[in-house]
Amino acid sequence: QVQLVESGGELVQAGGSLRLSCATSGRTFSNYVMGWFRQAPGKEREFVGLISASGSNTVYTDSVKGRFTISRDNAKNTVYLQMNSLKPEDTAVYYCAAGRYWRFSSAAYDYWGQGTQVTVSS
Repeated sequence: QVQLVESGGELVQAGGSLRLSCATSGRTFSNYVMGWFRQAPGKEREFVGLISASGSNTVYTDSVKGRFTISRDNAKNTVYLQMNSLKPEDTAVYYCAAGRYWRFSSAAYDYWGQGTQVTVSS
């Protein structure tokens, strides 16, 4: 089992920045690909980005490229989502997830956090 706890979500003005954290415990963190997903009210959960187990590779959905950065600290068992130039359309509950494979689909991830709310006001 892997337990994940997100933090850092809050209300921010458009153009602002936030850094989300996802602290993990349980099985070896460095074995897992870590993904970030988000879900806005009335919408399906969508892929935001992911980072390889080593941290050497990342990929992002087009809508956040150049604004969001995922990083991880395997010594601290934590993955981060740095969000800059936030837009109202970024408003959602953000989730981190742990999986074994390099996949964009939420179905591929085995463990999930409870989510943290990010609200961007215009």
